[in-house]
Amino acid sequence: MSIPLSPPEEAGILAILPLPVLVVGGGGGIAYANAAAETFFDLSLPVLRRQRLSDLVAFDSPVLAMVEEVRERGGGITGYRIEMALTRIQEERIVDIFAAPLGTASDGSVVLLLQERTNAEKMGRQLTHRVAARSLTALGAMLAHEIKNPLSGIRGAAQLLETAVSDEDRVLTSLICDETDRIVKLVERMETLGEGHPLARTSVNIHDVLDHVRRLAQTGFARHIKIIQHYDPSLPPIYGNRDQLIQVFLNLIKNAAEAIGPDAQDGEIVLTTAYRPGVQVQLSGSERVRLPLEISVRDNGPGVPADMLPNLFDPFVTTKAGGTGLGLALVAKIVGEHGGIIECDSISHRTAFRILMPIVASRDGRETDAATEQA
Repeated sequence: MSIPLSPPEEAGILAILPLPVLVVGGGGGIAYANAAAETFFDLSLPVLRRQRLSDLVAFDSPVLAMVEEVRERGGGITGYRIEMALTRIQEERIVDIFAAPLGTASDGSVVLLLQERTNAEKMGRQLTHRVAARSLTALGAMLAHEIKNPLSGIRGAAQLLETAVSDEDRVLTSLICDETDRIVKLVERMETLGEGHPLARTSVNIHDVLDHVRRLAQTGFARHIKIIQHYDPSLPPIYGNRDQLIQVFLNLIKNAAEAIGPDAQDGEIVLTTAYRPGVQVQLSGSERVRLPLEISVRDNGPGVPADMLPNLFDPFVTTKAGGTGLGLALVAKIVGEHGGIIECDSISHRTAFRILMPIVASRDGRETDAATEQA
């Protein structure tokens, strides 16, 4: 099987595909890459065109063998769950690969279409977590209410005892008060995970939100860290709650700064926005969620342990000593309430939190939440 397209048609059709597409010439050089491939390999098209496929992947990569097999057979092949080690960014990804001869090209050109399995699996896990989170947050809200009532009685009793005990014992009553205050704060954070009132939403410029959070960070906890911005100036607005979106990115940037540490000499946080047309998630029935808006927070800290990544957004999961593990759970909850998903990729000295969100769409002149579309 081959793809019989003329060169202008090839470029036009391949460019609009939301999945990474490469055209590998007969000599092994990259003849073409679409926008999704530029993102996948973290290289621009002019740079990719100066590379060979063997420069981008490990020397023993199954991808190289697939390209040769296509040339020998003259037909298309598909590989599932292929380990693809990217040499430039030192990262290994699991992908499904479709490879086929390109048109009637006599030079042995092969087109590669990549589907990253980790992204598909993460999206599915996010949607599953949303359903489970409703039961968890309802339980959390109920427990918070029931726990705070006796805590106030315990604290009151400790304060009364404090007036009637010796100075030596007063240390113990103060400890009781301090610990009850700490538990109350933890419970109040649990309450924020409960089901809240409907969000007051409006059209929000995400770059304004990121700039606001950046200024807060650089005047406080991240003053020693370089914050780099790579924004897509044509990005459309988000239909959301500005205050909650500030909370999301303040939490992510604060986590990044804490991961880098106060003594780092070359600490760096990169904020990136991009428009990814064609990104959709299938919900129940015929309902589809379109998530073309991508916001990324990347740092060069030590990274998240691999065994923690699958459950990183669950409550009480934390990598920090003394952490409560509620910050990222709250972030995931807010993102989910905005109709989006959040995922994390992490290797040594490169951790990226990527948020995919819907946008504002105007069909009849009014701003509406166009996240959901009926097929």
